[in-house]
Amino acid sequence: MTPSLDMCLRELQCRIDPDVESRLFKEWTEFLDGRFEGGIFSPRRPQPAPPAFEWPRIGINAAFEDPELMALREFAGCSAVLAQGGGGMLNVRCNYSTAILPSLFGAQLFMMEERHDTLPTSMALEGGGIDPMRRALERGAPDIRAGLGARVFDMAALFKQIFQRYPGIARHVRLYHPDLQGPMDVTELLWGSSLFYDIIDEPELVTRLLTLVTDVYSRFLKAWEQLAPPDPDYNAHWGYLHRGRIMLRDDSAMNFSPAMFETFIRPYDARLLAEFGGGAIHFCGRGSHYIESASSIAGLSAIQMSQPSYNDMERIYRNTVDKGIALLGLQREAAEAALAAGRDLHGRVHCA
Repeated sequence: MTPSLDMCLRELQCRIDPDVESRLFKEWTEFLDGRFEGGIFSPRRPQPAPPAFEWPRIGINAAFEDPELMALREFAGCSAVLAQGGGGMLNVRCNYSTAILPSLFGAQLFMMEERHDTLPTSMALEGGGIDPMRRALERGAPDIRAGLGARVFDMAALFKQIFQRYPGIARHVRLYHPDLQGPMDVTELLWGSSLFYDIIDEPELVTRLLTLVTDVYSRFLKAWEQLAPPDPDYNAHWGYLHRGRIMLRDDSAMNFSPAMFETFIRPYDARLLAEFGGGAIHFCGRGSHYIESASSIAGLSAIQMSQPSYNDMERIYRNTVDKGIALLGLQREAAEAALAAGRDLHGRVHCA
């Protein structure tokens, strides 16, 4: 018999040890508050807590179409953390991909084949380019329940119902905000790859679209927080804990110069960090060329980056850990190499 959602939730609740989770949360907050004195922060639960039975495997395409399957897939992630004895926070989200905000504007989804088990993305709005962006600006701010918006808010309501039924889960599993990317990332998804040269010819148009995207981002996240109030101080994302209420993504930033980052990314990130009590920024690829600018944004408490080999890590460290900004989920090899070279990480680097 395939276990039901409720069977799995009952089993998960039994495996959550409140003392262990409280102690782990305390370790994370000490790290974020600058009170960790070791070289690399890498917490673990004292022992694995494997499941009593095999949870069903739910593909993302099926989860996309069925809220209960989405819940089961997300809580399966929590089950896996407990089974491995890992040190990540238990968390779930309305996992509807990077396409959430673009879909509000009318961007179409591109679903991957089931065998890939990979979140969809969105296609450029109306084929992308300058004219569709002008039309988007003429239409103005979309309904936040358009596109995938309704699915996100309805899924949050289901998570809240589950938390009401399972108080042990509610106390220790955090519902974190959906993947809204960052203003420039959303703008790139809407515009398409021609953005990277159109921005030279049409900087005012890009700026107007960034402003509209940021307005919609803010309105969406404020509505989200009404439904799923965050912790005022510490929030989870991808199993990491961070200070503040928002995790922005700046994956598009690697393609821009430091001066362009200052003009087209920093102001919009800064606005959202100010509105939502600070938070963290994630980027893939290279970010060391703009990290000095990013690190000066008020309210930035953490950076979550990938591919340290693509970066000047000394420049990254000077503009993160030296300034009291945590590095979350850094590849262990990079952190160990820094320590071996005598680099003081100030107890601000987390590795899984």
